[in-house]
Amino acid sequence: MDVTSFRTPGLGDQTYLLTHEGRGVLVDPQRDIGRFLDAAAERDVELRFVLETHLHNDYLSGAEQAARRTGAELVLPAAAAPAYPHTPAFHLEDLDGGGGLTLRPLHTPGHTPEHTSYLVLIDGEPVALFSGGSLLTAAAGRPDLLGPERARTLARLQHRSLRRLAALPPAVALYPTHGAGSFCTTTGAGGPTSTIAAELTGNPLLAIDDPETFADTLLAAPMPIPAFYRHMGPANILGVPPMPPVRAPELDAPAGHVVDLRPRHVQARGMLPGSVGIEMADDFGSWAGWLLPHAEPITLVAEPGQDVTEAVTQLARIGIDTVRGVVRDLGDAATQTYRPADLDTFVKLLQPGGQLLDVRMPSEWEQVRLPGAVERFLPDLFTQGVPAELDRERPVLVACASGRRAAIAATHLARQGYRPIALTGAGVADVAAALAELNQGDRPT
Repeated sequence: MDVTSFRTPGLGDQTYLLTHEGRGVLVDPQRDIGRFLDAAAERDVELRFVLETHLHNDYLSGAEQAARRTGAELVLPAAAAPAYPHTPAFHLEDLDGGGGLTLRPLHTPGHTPEHTSYLVLIDGEPVALFSGGSLLTAAAGRPDLLGPERARTLARLQHRSLRRLAALPPAVALYPTHGAGSFCTTTGAGGPTSTIAAELTGNPLLAIDDPETFADTLLAAPMPIPAFYRHMGPANILGVPPMPPVRAPELDAPAGHVVDLRPRHVQARGMLPGSVGIEMADDFGSWAGWLLPHAEPITLVAEPGQDVTEAVTQLARIGIDTVRGVVRDLGDAATQTYRPADLDTFVKLLQPGGQLLDVRMPSEWEQVRLPGAVERFLPDLFTQGVPAELDRERPVLVACASGRRAAIAATHLARQGYRPIALTGAGVADVAAALAELNQGDRPT
């Protein structure tokens, strides 16, 4: 048996291809199924099953389309009840893959009510577990994505589900779908894969015996939920259309929302008025999906020769098939600017009396705060507006943890008529340390 992992860093998720004696099992595939089917073809594997552990909230599934393309049997948790043909997976009702391969569904509600993990047996011996959003590496799938009203019930169910999985043989390999960087986890997840034995000693959630204490822990400091999540579950229930062509025609003028994916130092020198700057990276699609109205027309702005294929792919993974094209020649229209600043310059501008905007998450504010900072999480800056405390006539210094979110926020402030200065290559913790060092130097010896 062999398991190949396909990681999608921007979403913090993994898809798996299990192969055994020429048979294949695809687990939790994202919408861009070509990369998975190509891998199966390269291995000369006949895809026998396509498995879904749950109805995903963070991306559009490619499971239905993968099964249609290959003739594989599509398997979803029995309680998912999607609106398309599939085989329902019932608790402990084995699926025979042939050649000694058996898949055993284990009902593990908590992340979602229908959630089902799949235990892999070879010749009757349990060897691997696809745990989806249940037991994760040093963490667990969060129980609050379906709303606060059901969160505590699902958290208690997650407690029992984790114990069900922890009772499996210690040598069983653990392959979770959600991992580091996913907003589907309760806390920062560890490595991409693990074993039951490693989780028994290293997962702090397995040390909590009481279901209520467990629920308190899971719900104590929930992370924000990306805005595009609300559209994923309903689409995955009704059925996801095939992946669209991943291309963007060249345009002379923008149409719809304008998203500039050029490097941030290029954006700072000049953007099209009204643009949102989201420098191309692994999480480009997630930020675009979080900050812009869902599935409305988008024009990308890119440098000459810059490949936009990955940007269009990331957007399509979350159901944004509305890229109208790409503009590469801005000409004299690039009049929207902001100022980037390194740490030393930023600290000098901050003292005395500089106005500071901190766009990190609330949980990050609790870790370190800057005196006098106006705090507004980046997505809230888009939905709630610029805080009234900020004076439009004075420069606004913007910081986050690393510079990425600060640069995005600066482009939004610039299109609102402010004069932003974005801290790049450093973050709030670095500013706090620099200020502490300055204050230490000012003290009399």
